[in-house]
Amino acid sequence: MNVLIIEDEDLTAERLEHLLHRYDPAIRVLDKIPSVKEAVRWFQNPSATPDLVFMDIHLEDDLCFRIFEQINLQVPIIFTTAFDEYMIQAFKVNSIDYLLKPVNADGLAAAIEKYKSMKRQFSKTDLDTLLQAIGQQKPEYKTRFMITVGTRIRTIEVAEIAYFFSEEKVTFLVTNDNQRLPIDYSLDKLATMVNPDEFFRANRQFLLSLPSIKNIHTYSQSKLKLDLTPAPKQEVFIGKEKITPFKDWLDK
Repeated sequence: MNVLIIEDEDLTAERLEHLLHRYDPAIRVLDKIPSVKEAVRWFQNPSATPDLVFMDIHLEDDLCFRIFEQINLQVPIIFTTAFDEYMIQAFKVNSIDYLLKPVNADGLAAAIEKYKSMKRQFSKTDLDTLLQAIGQQKPEYKTRFMITVGTRIRTIEVAEIAYFFSEEKVTFLVTNDNQRLPIDYSLDKLATMVNPDEFFRANRQFLLSLPSIKNIHTYSQSKLKLDLTPAPKQEVFIGKEKITPFKDWLDK
């Protein structure tokens, strides 16, 4: 299988190549490309045809989606990114899967197996049909969570959740009426389980619903400060690298 890696961090690209070869030593990495500009140039004159592309979303010169605006890219893609808020957009452009960094061996293997399973459903010459099927995929999101508190089990509807946050390696769910309940998922996992149109990963500690955001303040040139309801004990900030995605999310 021929694979192309589009990733602007050298160490991350090398680690991904290592994981690919651990999964299957026969995989051939055609190239590792760091930017939108170089990716467009590569696809215009490819040295070989990739069967699968691993693509980071934030490249050194722009978001990877600019590639699709410049060329008609007819190849399945597995996105690898530290940002969960582009999931919906990714599934509109040939996406097989969406892996959050740091990518682990199990997640990588599952994504490749998913690609192989889809490919087996179609003839090798029927790439258009395969890509059409990929484009029709719609991620399924949780509508409720089961919570265990002591000996009690209860269900919390997603519409009742104001935000999730982590504290001392424990993840909590906070309801609109200010109930704070432990939940057995990490924030990274939760970010893939809830609809990114409705929830935003503000930082390492908070995953927010839109109705929970009461006020937004410009804190400095590189930060926004959020007032949430119910109010958390700690202050909540949006860092420089997430300000643009956050504004895009607010403006959907």
